[in-house]
Amino acid sequence: MNADGLERLDTRFPFKRAVITGGASGLGYATAEWLARRGWRIALLDRDADRLASSAQLLASSGAAEVSTHIVDTGDEVAVTAAIDQFAAQHEGLDLAFNAAGVAVAGRFLETPPADWEWILRINVLGVANSCRAELPHMLSSGGGLIINVASAASFVSGADMSAYNASKAAVVSLSETLWQEHGRDGVQVSVAMPGFFRTRLLEHARAPESSLGMARKIMHASNLEAGPVALEILLRAASGAGHIALPGEYRFLWRFKRLSPGSFQRFMVRFREKKEAEANARKSR
Repeated sequence: MNADGLERLDTRFPFKRAVITGGASGLGYATAEWLARRGWRIALLDRDADRLASSAQLLASSGAAEVSTHIVDTGDEVAVTAAIDQFAAQHEGLDLAFNAAGVAVAGRFLETPPADWEWILRINVLGVANSCRAELPHMLSSGGGLIINVASAASFVSGADMSAYNASKAAVVSLSETLWQEHGRDGVQVSVAMPGFFRTRLLEHARAPESSLGMARKIMHASNLEAGPVALEILLRAASGAGHIALPGEYRFLWRFKRLSPGSFQRFMVRFREKKEAEANARKSR
């Protein structure tokens, strides 16, 4: 994909003011890097102070007009609101928000403790809601803006052994659709990104049995996708007005399949799981 397509964002938002949660690494940082190259002013929100500092230096050297860092847990409504308000006040508004902060939980439903559910919902759902609640007023007051919430292909694939993660990401999709309906006529576009597996640091702090983590690491390692191209595609498709951004191509197919025939999709997923289990058992018996 050609990064020149980002000119649409520059033209639409000439003041180039962006807030990125989960911005110290992974998809959040990759997005910040694309914007930095085009001279945007960027606020990075993250819980990792060391990575925030090093990421800010790299973005400044990449061409960002300004980079501010905010050590924030997005599950803390007061803290995230204060950070976003501070940036918007300093720059007299906010144009783009990329809400990428998130965590992962894996394991069979009956083996996933309530504490893990509370942890992931606080960050993946309430964290996104807190961020949107802080961002929207600044966009509404200036007549428009773009919010991109990062969900996952897990939100519609709903694969086994990922119930808490799947549910949290499905909630992000639903929230994004609701906000789009509520504020689209106010000039605020709300898009939701639903990427499949790509190489990132999501699993660093994941809560899961080692067997589930091991499988997830294998799938992630096998992916030929890096965060940079994923971030670029999300930005380009959002800039063109897309509300739902499923990627890469095979996940766009699954997204359409699920929406057109949910029952058939569920049966397909059950057969797919049974096939994988049979293959794994066959390898063990050799």
